[in-house]
Amino acid sequence: MSATSKPMLIIPGEALDFYLSQGYYRMHQDLFTCQFLPIEDNLYTVHWLRLVLAEVALGPTQRRLLRLNNERFEVHRQPFRLTAELEELYARYYQSISFDAPETVEAFLLGGTTHNVFQTEVLEVRDQGRLVAAGIFDPGTRTLAGIMNFYDPDYHRHSLGKYLMLLKVEYARRQGFTHYYPGYLVHNYPKFDYKLFPCRAATQVYDALAGQWQPFSWDTVHRQAADLLGGWNDMDLPE
Repeated sequence: MSATSKPMLIIPGEALDFYLSQGYYRMHQDLFTCQFLPIEDNLYTVHWLRLVLAEVALGPTQRRLLRLNNERFEVHRQPFRLTAELEELYARYYQSISFDAPETVEAFLLGGTTHNVFQTEVLEVRDQGRLVAAGIFDPGTRTLAGIMNFYDPDYHRHSLGKYLMLLKVEYARRQGFTHYYPGYLVHNYPKFDYKLFPCRAATQVYDALAGQWQPFSWDTVHRQAADLLGGWNDMDLPE
């Protein structure tokens, strides 16, 4: 009698496209969403972002960063595979950051599981063969979610995190994708504002209460934050 194995679950690209469009995002091996983020003793509102790729027009700062780094580094795209090289690079990066993050790539992406349900890929940035940055992303059928970027802190002056965002945008455009999802920013907490770097004019922000994407502006974010906090304060909470 021959043994057969049960097929491994893979989230279809169309399903990922749909959930991203509803303000969901990847956490480990799940899709989740949230509207609030507690930091220390404060509660902040979360605002999910996406870029409309057909509207992206890179400015002089973005074009210059791409040109300089394309001349300096080699970039390779391949299916994601958890390696000691990636973990060693992330460990150096982790020691340099001042915000909360999982301690390993495995904890960030897999969370203890052995099977990846996403069709994850990675952009490797190398300097004469040495891995100096990595950008991990999940492609759908028509969209791309940029999951994590990390780099060797010795290369900080090259803005490799922003460079990886631009590389993901450029790859998604070449694939004919419609949207690039960089995650969220947080109202009145500027550490996440770098996600606006590729092209603010092409960026949309999700209105979680209305279930609609709106053109990004800080006025829109301020209004959404007020509406979310107003709804939170109006809730009848158990005593």
